[in-house]
Amino acid sequence: MTITAPPPGPAAATDAPAGPQRRTRRWIDDWRPEDPQFWSETGRPVARRNLAWSIFAEHLGFSVWLIWSVSSAYLVAMGFAFSAQQLFLLVAIPNLVGSLLRIPYTFAVGLFGGRNWTIMSAALLLVPTLGFALAVTHAGTPYWVFCAIAATAGFGGGNFASSMANINYFYPTARKGAALGLNAAGGNLGVALIQLLLPVIVGGAGLFGLVQASQGGIHLERAALVYAALAVVATLAAWLRMDNLGTAVAKPREQLRVVREPHTWVMSVLYIGTFGSFIGYSAAMPLLIKLNFWVPEPAPLGTGIYFAYFAFLGAAVGSVARPIGGWLADRYGGARITLVAFLGLAASTLAVLWTVFQLTPNPTADPAIATENESLFPLFLGFFLVLFACTGIGNGSTYKMIPAIWRRGAEAATPAGTPERTVALRAAAQQASAALGVIGAIGAIGGFLIPLAFSAPWVADPLTATKGAFMVFAGYYALCVVVVCAVYLRRGRTASHV
Repeated sequence: MTITAPPPGPAAATDAPAGPQRRTRRWIDDWRPEDPQFWSETGRPVARRNLAWSIFAEHLGFSVWLIWSVSSAYLVAMGFAFSAQQLFLLVAIPNLVGSLLRIPYTFAVGLFGGRNWTIMSAALLLVPTLGFALAVTHAGTPYWVFCAIAATAGFGGGNFASSMANINYFYPTARKGAALGLNAAGGNLGVALIQLLLPVIVGGAGLFGLVQASQGGIHLERAALVYAALAVVATLAAWLRMDNLGTAVAKPREQLRVVREPHTWVMSVLYIGTFGSFIGYSAAMPLLIKLNFWVPEPAPLGTGIYFAYFAFLGAAVGSVARPIGGWLADRYGGARITLVAFLGLAASTLAVLWTVFQLTPNPTADPAIATENESLFPLFLGFFLVLFACTGIGNGSTYKMIPAIWRRGAEAATPAGTPERTVALRAAAQQASAALGVIGAIGAIGGFLIPLAFSAPWVADPLTATKGAFMVFAGYYALCVVVVCAVYLRRGRTASHV
């Protein structure tokens, strides 16, 4: 691995922060997290405060990003005549836009400052939330308008990249795995929370999935307005409580050199399998359950269990597992934990596939079929929760691997205890942040592809498309097992055992 760094000399011998000195109240120019004394006396409390508010803002971003995942299950009940393929596309569009925004959002931290960009990115969440509230209150809103508003929900997906890049600068290498895992988990939990609370807020289902009567019907705009208000809170909190780091300098042209680095692409393949699976399954699961298991339609409201409500459990399990994956990676090595995660993903996907093969198409057409499919729901959900846990563990371990790979390359290229090593490590941290953005963007594309795979327009039967999709996913996870073993667990390689 090649680490781009300034040539050795007097300038390289200093530990002065790169970039211009910006001495305003919210700019910190002296930041040395790898210095134990500085970290214990000064760095830790500042880093923790910024991490806490970063988690809050990113959490809201994820909720807005995935608001369509659960609301799409209510659109038909509200009178919008959309097909299953159209609904899955609405679910997929925010994931595509969010993945594409991750690269510019990563560089925004160095260009504008972590605090400043958190303010801006939180304020941008008002666009998709207020647009959503306006669209769902007008029965004549055309489908293309829904698509356009769904695209702006991708702003929430971009928040992840800037938040992770920002926190990466705050923490020392030994603590990055846990810190990045907590930051990501707090954001990922936004998926679970929107899927848990939206049915209750809008009046479509009570807690535990019990369908409840609602005098005024379903009000999807309520959820959007709640999150618009929270976006204002996040904007103000970032303004008052976060900091910019003068050492976080973005040089996009230089940092984008990471695309020439083979490890960027190898880790992208792995991250598609972990985060792409997490966000893709989270987005598709409410509709996936609704199409394959009988549920009473929210309008007119009946009695029984609304099974799609339980989709939030998958995102919740995956989110909680993410910091566990980061902690395990800090302790045992990211590559080893990533290997275990992919073995689990392959096995649990085959288990889910087995339950899908037991299902009968069109469960609402025949009460007997509906009852038979209902009996399989606990198995389907249980295997899926194991799958989600593996995505979370893999998310945490892969994000630990990325900074470690670049740091290992810098250490291999320079002598220990020299000014050149110091400069190379700083360059490695900047390039790792750029790599986090690129890898995160490519990985998030899985969130776009998975919902489309479940609604393949060339397959007339959604259940058949689902079976084919899970077969492909199981094969992909098996490929990732081979990649981890071949690239990161072979002795004698610079990036082995990261």
